[in-house]
Amino acid sequence: MAGRVEAQLVATFGKASLTTSEAFRLIGTPVPGGILVVSDHASNRVPDDIDLGVDPALLTQHVAIDIGVDPIGQIMAEVEGVATFQGNVSRLVCDFNRDRDSAGVVPLASDGHAIPGNDLSPEDREARIARYFDPYHTALAALLEEANPALVVSLHSFTPALATCEKPRPWQVGVLYNQDDRAARVAIRQLEMEGLVVGDQEPYSGVLLNATMNRHCESFGRPYVGIELRQDMAGRESWQPGLARMLVQIARQAVRELE
Repeated sequence: MAGRVEAQLVATFGKASLTTSEAFRLIGTPVPGGILVVSDHASNRVPDDIDLGVDPALLTQHVAIDIGVDPIGQIMAEVEGVATFQGNVSRLVCDFNRDRDSAGVVPLASDGHAIPGNDLSPEDREARIARYFDPYHTALAALLEEANPALVVSLHSFTPALATCEKPRPWQVGVLYNQDDRAARVAIRQLEMEGLVVGDQEPYSGVLLNATMNRHCESFGRPYVGIELRQDMAGRESWQPGLARMLVQIARQAVRELE
């Protein structure tokens, strides 16, 4: 069955795009009944032909990338039965976790920072979306259809405090969901058992910010859970293997309870 998944992706995107394309990359081998980790904001890559008009230092900050989720997702994908699907451009180039017609797909500003290079004509904006957003979601849809994972883990990270709000965020990890809270309830319990400060629909609400999971999971009844790690944890290289192992264990527990 894993071969069938590969064949479908090759047919859709070509062999060269199977693991890495402009829009996405796939790490590990998806298997039916396994776990798929999806990270929309894993990369801070800006293609050479795109000028965002921002200070390059901004690309290392949370407005450009979910800090820590790339290495954590890669470590998770080393476990048998787990694969990771990641966005391959910065969220400032194209934000995959938005509805296609949302203004935020090609953001003009983020957390108080203007993105002047994204002040595009309607034609250029549509070209940007067609180049990145559409292939990303087409590939993810094909992968989910063929692999049929038992659980999708939407993995993100969040800054301890926003520049536009001085109030610090106390949660070490947040669990997000929309209508389907089956796996989320397991994750909240398990994370609290790990001694973590857990936010239920914090620091944002999955009812309001859940576009990728709404599109690919809620709409099809696929079990999923949104996990948000605070970046001062996720960004610590020495902590990443332990966080990855913990998340795999929690995901597996959720799968067992959902059976």
